[in-house]
Amino acid sequence: MTVTTQLVEELAALGVLAGTVLLVHAACRNLGTSPGAVLAALLRALGPEGTLVVPTFTAGNSDTSPAYRRCTLGMTEREAAAYRAAMPPFDVHRTPSQDMGALAEKVRLSPRAVRSAHPQTSFAALGPQAVELTADHDEACHLGPDSPLGRLERAGAQVLLLGVGFTVCTAFHLAEYRLPDPPRREYRCVVGRDGTRRWTSFKDVDLDDSDFGALGADFEHCRAMGPDPLVRTGRVGAAYARLFPLAPAVDFATGWLSGNRPRHIPPASSQGAAQFLH
Repeated sequence: MTVTTQLVEELAALGVLAGTVLLVHAACRNLGTSPGAVLAALLRALGPEGTLVVPTFTAGNSDTSPAYRRCTLGMTEREAAAYRAAMPPFDVHRTPSQDMGALAEKVRLSPRAVRSAHPQTSFAALGPQAVELTADHDEACHLGPDSPLGRLERAGAQVLLLGVGFTVCTAFHLAEYRLPDPPRREYRCVVGRDGTRRWTSFKDVDLDDSDFGALGADFEHCRAMGPDPLVRTGRVGAAYARLFPLAPAVDFATGWLSGNRPRHIPPASSQGAAQFLH
């Protein structure tokens, strides 16, 4: 049995169905196999009617991100200005994702992949619904209803965590947009459009994933007992994996965040996906 065939069987046992839409977060090093083998297995498991989606976020083009602050720490004002002037602009076709893992890059670089055009929180997709899911990604909506996440929810997508935990579960961010009067902030980044380099800024929800680990643990336990748990778990390759429907996860997260987050207090810290946006 080949590695890919074994992975396909394990994905099927977990509950991945042909013809579905699947948002995947993965750490291939934890699976003990190559990104190519993981991608091949996912595409085989989904079949020709299924659609695979991955986050392909970027931070290197933003001067409001922790990545920028780390790189310019200790620089003089002149040195920081020179660094900022040399920052590469976001190009939807060429800019690599950052800290999203090797699978995300493998998908992005696939010949038939389609990528949303948001300069910080783009998604790449493969499959018959790829264009529909990634189209018209509103610049002032990182991960809200007018982003691919909103379309994934409406498409009945599932979320697959391969060798990673709930701390990187992007779907939970959609719930932040449903909180009453969520805190907002300004984001800035440099983009390349029509052959020119220019800076753009926009206000959006102040994203915070610092409590996603606790949120995910409660979500997993909410229907852990019984014959049909909401979160299905198992082994894929050498890693622990979780599979769950996106819409119920967002619904649960909305209620959980409403009851567990102080209102109108900006997040003190963040990690994972949101960290590089702040």
